[in-house]
Amino acid sequence: MKYIISILAFLAIHYTFAQTLKGNVFDTEGVPLEDVGIFNKTNGQHSHTDSAGSFVLSRTKVSDTIYFSRLGHATQTLVVSPSTLENPITVTLPQASISLDQVVLVSKVDALSKIVDIDVQANPVKSSQEILRKVPGLIIGQHAGGGKAEQIFLRGFDVDHGTDVAISVDGMPVNMVSHAHGQGYADLHFVIPETLENINFGKGPYYANQGDFNTAGFVDLRLRKHIDNSFVSAESGQFGTRRFVGMFDLFEKYNSSAYLASELYLTDGPFESPQNFNRLNLLGRYHFSLSGEQELSLTASHFQSKWDASGQIPQRAVDQGIIGRFGAIDDTEGGQTSRTNVVVNHSKQLNAGQVLETDAFLSRYDFELFSNFTFFLEDPENGDQIRQFEDRLVLGARTVFKNERGRLGNLDFSYNAGVGFRYDNVDDNQLSRTLNRQTILGRLAFGDIDQVNAHGFLDADFKSGDFSFNPVLRLDYFKFDYVNKLSELYDNQSEEKVAFSPKFNTIYSPTANTQFFLKTGIGFHSNDARVVVANNGQEILPAAYGVDLGTLLKPANRLVLNATLWTLFLNQEFVYVGDAGIVEPSGKTRRLGIEVGARYQATDWLYLYTDANYTHARSIEAVDGEDFIPLAPDLTTVGGLVIDCENGLSGGINYRYIDDRPANEDNSIVAEGYFVADANLNYNLGNWTLGLVVENLFDTEWNETQFATESRLFNETEAVEEIHFTPGVPFYIRGKLSVRF
Repeated sequence: MKYIISILAFLAIHYTFAQTLKGNVFDTEGVPLEDVGIFNKTNGQHSHTDSAGSFVLSRTKVSDTIYFSRLGHATQTLVVSPSTLENPITVTLPQASISLDQVVLVSKVDALSKIVDIDVQANPVKSSQEILRKVPGLIIGQHAGGGKAEQIFLRGFDVDHGTDVAISVDGMPVNMVSHAHGQGYADLHFVIPETLENINFGKGPYYANQGDFNTAGFVDLRLRKHIDNSFVSAESGQFGTRRFVGMFDLFEKYNSSAYLASELYLTDGPFESPQNFNRLNLLGRYHFSLSGEQELSLTASHFQSKWDASGQIPQRAVDQGIIGRFGAIDDTEGGQTSRTNVVVNHSKQLNAGQVLETDAFLSRYDFELFSNFTFFLEDPENGDQIRQFEDRLVLGARTVFKNERGRLGNLDFSYNAGVGFRYDNVDDNQLSRTLNRQTILGRLAFGDIDQVNAHGFLDADFKSGDFSFNPVLRLDYFKFDYVNKLSELYDNQSEEKVAFSPKFNTIYSPTANTQFFLKTGIGFHSNDARVVVANNGQEILPAAYGVDLGTLLKPANRLVLNATLWTLFLNQEFVYVGDAGIVEPSGKTRRLGIEVGARYQATDWLYLYTDANYTHARSIEAVDGEDFIPLAPDLTTVGGLVIDCENGLSGGINYRYIDDRPANEDNSIVAEGYFVADANLNYNLGNWTLGLVVENLFDTEWNETQFATESRLFNETEAVEEIHFTPGVPFYIRGKLSVRF
């Protein structure tokens, strides 16, 4: 009994003298800093600043040592004194070179993305295609003239264009539901790379604020709230490539700022038939903040693109000398697309540690794509060209209440509670047979889609000693409406469905340099509305069940290691195949994988990183030997080195590797792997920067995308199924000149 009394007395004394440290963090210009890591070295408590730069750190006592850290800023240390606990404090973080010294492993479910963010800051994204490649283990491929959304591979998934990865920009979803080309289609070409602040990501279905398409993972891009300098940049290179970028600081006052950004990109590509590709991006952003009170961002952007394409070509046509590797069977493929966005982000601090955040968006989207995958298989006279088209309006909003300060018994307790909705109105969603991009030979699908997704979630976090427990409850409601315009009579079909997605994550952080985690959860991806109504509401929201077991370690001040063992069971890989206008279920699947990575700051000017991923992916309802998942990668690895010297010289080399993988269910057709390396070099001279970018440094002959496709050429009597591919770019060099003012 006396031991229990002693323990209770100790706890009473401990909590009597433990208080709350409050304050704000700014840079040297007085701008509030968001997501600054605040770590109590003495007892392991941690917190972070909100969008207004405010923070609350509970259970703080006199003489505790507190770290304030953020990438790109010098880490500050504070020893708590009685005066610092009496009133809110102000902390200033001066800018500093990006370094792993600034990393503290705090207990967050998406902690790895905070580590990988150093890759983005040290080696900024140089093209829209490179954005997704910053996510460890994520491989992309382009296969339609540069204007089509990239094909995505992650965690043993051929994600197609986004079916199993949820992608967003400042709270606005990028994935398009019930899209004319494919479910979850995610086109990121409307993002100007130079406007990116950071890339947040998470793998697996473990995150409260992620719903539809979050099975393999999510990617959330954040744009700059303000820019330090205006600049203009001109880029020119092989294959008729030209790129012009301008970012202009309109004004910056003590509590508000605004900037404009623009991009024009032109290229013919390495193909025999020029791509005639052009892309125009415009963006304007206004930011307002009152320290410790509220913050508002208004963003408007417009994107449009047009291109011709050579499409995927059959290997036999190249082997027989009918065409070259960069030739075409049907060079009338191509398309055009545009997107206009308005996004509002607002946060309001209600009390110390309590914040209300709201995101709202409105997007106008148009899409038209001409493709020919089978050539003369279906129509020997006119060919098999198809047209996919839609006109879409997307709008939505989400509000999240964040309470970072709370107690539940002897546990530190925080939670986020959110509600939101998304509405898609899609007119004239169609699939048609066409000739030479001019004549419509017949319609295969034609209709209007209205789709609603409303959601709510509760995300709690309990901390007890070195453990954090994160239970999550999420509920999604869907309503699908489809009006079939091919029917002679009015044909409006509708279905509804609710998805319940619980998750539970546990993190053990015995030190500031060690973290172990166990993540579990259920996610889902929705099916195309046409599939939903055609199947009378069956398999509307196939569930994904995931488990991750892993660690983040910082064994040395400038070395970070990560390792994860994971598995994911998908209840049904069941998607709409937009290229054919058919439903193609493929049954239940299971994936088991391991991921490892390392980041090392060798010197102040040399940074190295690498990630490797292995996945065993199989269909569990097929017979042995015929259970391969087509195009699912088993082994991928990426890495590189970055230099940043004091004499103005900077640059780096990076590589990506993907192993051979099955292209069909019995592995009788194989998609060849590849190893490709890119390099860049920059030299700063005053306000001027000279740059050189080289893609495919070693001039590797590689296939960027590959499919097992049955097709027939104009001179063939029988169809042939084999690899059809889009060749990867050969050695490709371009120069860049920019000036800041």
